[in-house]
Amino acid sequence: MVIRPARPEDVAQLAELAAELGYPVSASEATAYLARIISSADHTVLVAEAEGGQLVGWIHAFVARRVFVPEFAELGGLVVSGPNRRSGIASQLLTRVEEWAAEVGCPVIRIRSNSHRQEADAFYRRSGYIAAKTQTVFEKRFERLSARPTTR
Repeated sequence: MVIRPARPEDVAQLAELAAELGYPVSASEATAYLARIISSADHTVLVAEAEGGQLVGWIHAFVARRVFVPEFAELGGLVVSGPNRRSGIASQLLTRVEEWAAEVGCPVIRIRSNSHRQEADAFYRRSGYIAAKTQTVFEKRFERLSARPTTR
């Protein structure tokens, strides 16, 4: 097993794994998303590559900035393929993200985990994370506005 940074050519396998987690994404969307993320020093995407080049997991983290608190790292996603769960891959990926967070100067990592993902909750607790707060996430969807010319 090799843990390495994601590359553009990994996009199809990353999308397959995301769909397994419940986040289906088209190849074109995944390509655009990944390109923006891996080009940013404030983000990291690492993959777990098995022998033969098959990706069996990935993790995404980023530096989060707020007006009122010091920077922290936030987990954007973590998935390991079904047949490879409970094999230590998620722990390896999480450890590497923790190392990255320390390297970029973030002394805290925050993880948002859907309350129905009980196995994930148990995993994070076993990994030394504590439940810091309970919250409701509000969302409003809207059509993306086209860039409008400015008038003066």
